[in-house]
Amino acid sequence: ARYNRWFNERLYDACEKLGDEERKRDRGAFFGSIHGTLNHLIWGDTMWLGRFAAQGHAFAALPADLLALPAGARYETILHEDWSGLRGQRERLDAAIEAWVLEMPGDFPTRIMRYSNSKGVQRAHPMWQALTHFFNHQTHHRGQATTLLMQAGVDVGVTDLIALVNS
Repeated sequence: ARYNRWFNERLYDACEKLGDEERKRDRGAFFGSIHGTLNHLIWGDTMWLGRFAAQGHAFAALPADLLALPAGARYETILHEDWSGLRGQRERLDAAIEAWVLEMPGDFPTRIMRYSNSKGVQRAHPMWQALTHFFNHQTHHRGQATTLLMQAGVDVGVTDLIALVNS
């Protein structure tokens, strides 16, 4: 969770080197643009955090207003058209994710998670699998965003986990 926040701060700082038009330029990525990719991460984190919060343990770090998605929001929905709103929501989510991990009961990862996926299919599996996916999903799409930034001439800099733990 700490690495997640640390990397996101670097990523968003790098994005600020581009203007809004460049961040929103369709670059042929799965979500079109850098802005679209970052919106997808907000959607995904919010959706997964809502699923985690619904597993029978009340987490103070995950208030309902933080986990609210607009009706009908899907993986490609642009939740924040404006950059400041997008960045502000990322910062709120990252702070909540860190607090949530610290608040998490020790046995939480071994509990069985039950939910419906985005297509309505019922799922049940150990929580650790979803936790792993939650953080890997961020890693995957941040990699796409850093590639798009490099193609636009912006270097995010060192993002290796080892750089964080040895700082």
